[in-house]
Amino acid sequence: MPGKLRQISISLLLLLNSCITQFIPQPNESQEFLVVEGLITDQSGPYTIKLSSTLPLGTRSRAKPVTRCNVSITDDLGNRFKFGETDTGTYVSDPAKFTGKTGRFYTLHVNTNNAYNNHNYESYPVEMITVPLIDSLYYEKVKISESFWWSYQPEGCQVYLNTYDPTSQCRYFRWEFIETWEFRLPYTVPNNTCWITSYSDKINIKSTASLAEARILKYPLDFISNQTDRLKVKYSILVNQYSINEDEYNYWDKLQNVSEQVGGLYDMIPAAIASNVYCKDNPDEKVLGYFSVSASTSRRFFIKDYFNGIFNPYTADACEADTIWGDTYIPNLNASVWVIIDNFMPKYKVITYTRACADCTTRGTNQEPSFWKDYK
Repeated sequence: MPGKLRQISISLLLLLNSCITQFIPQPNESQEFLVVEGLITDQSGPYTIKLSSTLPLGTRSRAKPVTRCNVSITDDLGNRFKFGETDTGTYVSDPAKFTGKTGRFYTLHVNTNNAYNNHNYESYPVEMITVPLIDSLYYEKVKISESFWWSYQPEGCQVYLNTYDPTSQCRYFRWEFIETWEFRLPYTVPNNTCWITSYSDKINIKSTASLAEARILKYPLDFISNQTDRLKVKYSILVNQYSINEDEYNYWDKLQNVSEQVGGLYDMIPAAIASNVYCKDNPDEKVLGYFSVSASTSRRFFIKDYFNGIFNPYTADACEADTIWGDTYIPNLNASVWVIIDNFMPKYKVITYTRACADCTTRGTNQEPSFWKDYK
């Protein structure tokens, strides 16, 4: 999966109908399972398929990449597109030869080539359904707690989304987003201004199958708390909207319910959630993960506003360790001690033992994103 979803390690959990019944694993449940992560869209590639193996006993051990496999995708016209292994367990398409098209059905093929019991795996054919544009992205300030006469009321930010498919071809939606925000150190140091980029780690899905039309209004995409400095200077969110079919919607819906119970997306994937990939040589073998086929559209949105009570990680208590008057020599400068204020009238220096207070690149990059000046 794209973004942070592709970077999170996958381990497994076998669920029983009762959450209070003790689970005693059977001997044959110690086998490794193949885990598939992949997404192809109608946007320019390359596309990535990740293959790994992991144990099903609820352990959080890191999944092992499955290497040296033969990976390809076919469409319903008989075309075959090969994926090459660029990193251990990561297989990538050639963007010059393959771009997904709406209306086509795509099937994933994996031959483990002795890397994983020499089995053949295949997905069920998945249609790439057209997706509408995102109509609008907007936000509302949210009062987080009650204020008192001597204090202000802290505020967070709720981001909403509107979309509509007048053709009703797309009835099931999924969203991912990429956040970028600017932050500044309150000190006159060389690396004073930086940017951080973060990928969404939550499941955002919506079905309009039971509605008269494929219209979504005021979908709560993300809440930005005041316990972060995302909204301190300027914030941007790039939202990717995907069309999915009913089967994939059900997959994400079940995974969402489990992630709420275990504390995080992909902390554990239950074997009870069926994949759309199966083993051709042994249909009873469980395969985890999902091969996604989606049309995609995106929209970027900026927020530059004042919010009460936004968290400040660079307070004087957190950063300012000592004040040194005059031209006193400072040992271990730029090794364990940093100057954050250098005042010449009168002469004094304020030092810190926390590098993050003197160098913003410990958290982000000092290279301004190419799109940052799109919004003043």
